[in-house]
Amino acid sequence: MYGLTRASMTLIAAGVVGFLIWIATTINDQATGGYWAVCGLIAGAGLVMAVSQLLGGWTKWGVPRLSATVFFVAFIPVLIAAGWVVVSHQPGGNWASHHVLSWSSDIHIRGLVNDLANYVSVLAFGIGLVFGYSFDTTGPRQRALVVDGHQDVVTPADQRTSDEPLTAEGTAAGPGTQPKASRFGLGRRRREPVSSEGKPVDEDAPTQTTDHS
Repeated sequence: MYGLTRASMTLIAAGVVGFLIWIATTINDQATGGYWAVCGLIAGAGLVMAVSQLLGGWTKWGVPRLSATVFFVAFIPVLIAAGWVVVSHQPGGNWASHHVLSWSSDIHIRGLVNDLANYVSVLAFGIGLVFGYSFDTTGPRQRALVVDGHQDVVTPADQRTSDEPLTAEGTAAGPGTQPKASRFGLGRRRREPVSSEGKPVDEDAPTQTTDHS
């Protein structure tokens, strides 16, 4: 789906670029106004081509933004270099073109500037294209997944209780030990015998018998 969307946007942009170039051919570029109109249309065509990749999901959608690094490091040098040639070849020999050509002679690049006179439209297209590359996106906004970092802490059992050997009845084997608490926190109590009168009977006391003979 992503590839189809990008291909469709590229095709549409190519059609728009062709339409802008066709409009540029209908303008008289021998006058200064017409010259700049043609350069503007060609630069706009380059911008459309770059933006089509942005809209086609090249940067994985997201909100478009201007990249300051690309703008200053890439676009500004291209604008100065290509714009230098574009300005120098304005028709009519106005003040701007005279100064640019004079400065080109001073820095010994006048021959290179003259050689590029026939490629002004290509340079204008490149200016618009690189300007379009100055835009990108931060990608789609994603919701951060909150991972529960809580770990179960196993509390060791009571060392005193765990060290006590237990019998099958759940009581300590040694003398004098307390019975182990039940799971509900209640100690298991020993059932004491009672007499017929409801009083507790001491099992260790000597029993008395009555001789009825």
